[in-house]
Amino acid sequence: MKLLFIIFIMSLIFVPSAKAAMAPLFSMEDFFRNVDSGGYSISPDGTKLAFVKSWQHRMNVYVRELSTGEEKRITSATERDIEGFFWKGNNRIVYAQDFGGDENYHIYITDINGSEAKDLTPFEKVRAGILDDLEDDENHMLIELNQRDPEVFDVFRCDINTGELTKVAENPGNITGWMTDHDGKLRAAMITDGVNNSLLYRKNESDDFEILLTTNFKETFVPILFDYDNKFMYAASNLSRDKVAIYKFDPDENKTLDLIFEHNEVDVGSLLHSKKKKIITAATYTTDRRHYKFFDSDREELQKTLDDFFPNYEAVVSDMDDDERRVIVRTYSDKTRGTYYLFDRKDNSISKLADLSPWLNENEMASMSAIKYKSRDGLTINGYLTVPKGLEAKNLPLVIIPHGGPSARDTWGFDSEVQFLANRGIAVLQVNFRGSTGYGKEFHQAGFKQWGRKMQDDLTDGVLWAVEKGIADKNRLAIYGGSYGGYAALAGAAFTPDLYACAVSYVGPSNIFTLLESIPPYWKPFLEMEYEEIGDPVKDKELLTEISPVFHADKIKIPLFVAQGANDPRVNKAESDQIVEAVKKTGKDVVYMVKENEGHGFANEENRFDFYRELEKFFKKHLGSR
Repeated sequence: MKLLFIIFIMSLIFVPSAKAAMAPLFSMEDFFRNVDSGGYSISPDGTKLAFVKSWQHRMNVYVRELSTGEEKRITSATERDIEGFFWKGNNRIVYAQDFGGDENYHIYITDINGSEAKDLTPFEKVRAGILDDLEDDENHMLIELNQRDPEVFDVFRCDINTGELTKVAENPGNITGWMTDHDGKLRAAMITDGVNNSLLYRKNESDDFEILLTTNFKETFVPILFDYDNKFMYAASNLSRDKVAIYKFDPDENKTLDLIFEHNEVDVGSLLHSKKKKIITAATYTTDRRHYKFFDSDREELQKTLDDFFPNYEAVVSDMDDDERRVIVRTYSDKTRGTYYLFDRKDNSISKLADLSPWLNENEMASMSAIKYKSRDGLTINGYLTVPKGLEAKNLPLVIIPHGGPSARDTWGFDSEVQFLANRGIAVLQVNFRGSTGYGKEFHQAGFKQWGRKMQDDLTDGVLWAVEKGIADKNRLAIYGGSYGGYAALAGAAFTPDLYACAVSYVGPSNIFTLLESIPPYWKPFLEMEYEEIGDPVKDKELLTEISPVFHADKIKIPLFVAQGANDPRVNKAESDQIVEAVKKTGKDVVYMVKENEGHGFANEENRFDFYRELEKFFKKHLGSR
């Protein structure tokens, strides 16, 4: 194995305590059962709350009258959890559900009296989404459907009383996203030719769309929202720069105006705005944790008040009523899923709505610390290390968990898997390897065509960093992940066979050729981009053969656990079937779990229990965990 030159970050401080007692052993179910209640949202008039709560082991929508405290369940899902919901006016709830994890979501509406829900998109093998809830129009919404062509989405105006759908715009075949103004008018869209993206714009719905600008997909120019005069746009852009910043853009003149906010270390994330005041109020960005740049003193004062209320937690505004008087607040930390509160700004009073997981004592959970290290070719890699409570950060079993995507990133906060493993005496390492988002386009593009290569090296270097630091026992290392993280686990087992004691792939691809052939139809417009990022099956045949673990199964000599949803539209079951069969042909055994009613990850509580019960046994056997 190559000698790795690792630059250790001296400012990283661990607080081991040989004297501290190790945390009590919590049951596996405590980490992965449904929350007590959550997802709180307030009605526009501020008189009612909607939230999800477990009923017959499925998350269903409930409504509570604030004046009386009376609570009523208004959905009756028994097969799948309610995927998401929102208020449509003050007396109706819109929600989404798929079937067995197929991600072909249907849109439903029901009133708060619990009348039978109406399926607004009752079509088989069709994916529906909400483009604009038209909050000022009590009778309509804008819905996207790929009914006509499974690869693209047309826009329909939906009469929520009758279910009637009226086509507003037909997708010519290359539109990948639509955008409305604050009046619900369809004013902008993004198109692609496979590798180049263009912004379309029209001043009025009666006009034809015109192309304003075109960028290569490796760069970003994404409109976020119109200003409240519906004249200018706010856009996220990294044109002529490395990090994404927020700009004001004049579409009529086709020119960028003011720089609203930039950060020199990371991309700027979301943009907050106020419908009541008709202004943008803040931008967010994430370094080690979430931060804000405020543009509105009132919103800044609200955040300061919340931070004063909850000095040891992140306090996030998740919803407000139309008057912006009653505010739903979610608190959390690295040690707790957190709590929902209702804050009345007029009375300056705050009341608890629900603890998400009251059965987990946050004082017995482990701390998540930000870390940095240098890769073998000199890149700075950021990540997080979690050390079991009460144990020294010394010679511990360690699991590295690469995130999915891979165009995503890990962040600081409560993670059920991390805390579960830490409670079993395992240190957990999460790293934002090259190809992750949030650190600028140069860092992101450094991961292009590096699956199984430099992206994997970043993970290897992180594990070796932990070994060299004395944190991890070199004989008790494991790699586990889902989706791209599942691929990385298989790659770790195949390409660094002497590093890990075992590996776990959860809905992870094993054959890049078949992965690219079997993507959902509505991802097809992005296929050329995938070829640029991962590799072209024809032009890069040798590369894809080199990085596909299924073709290197003979090198996998460590215990392997594979889990898969039978209905997964992103990583088909064949991906897991192939690697399991290939490894078994070499004479090695594989633990293989398939859930017939799941997709890209296990949503149903009983399936989560089965998976993590097996995971616990697997790591106990091969890592000697608690």
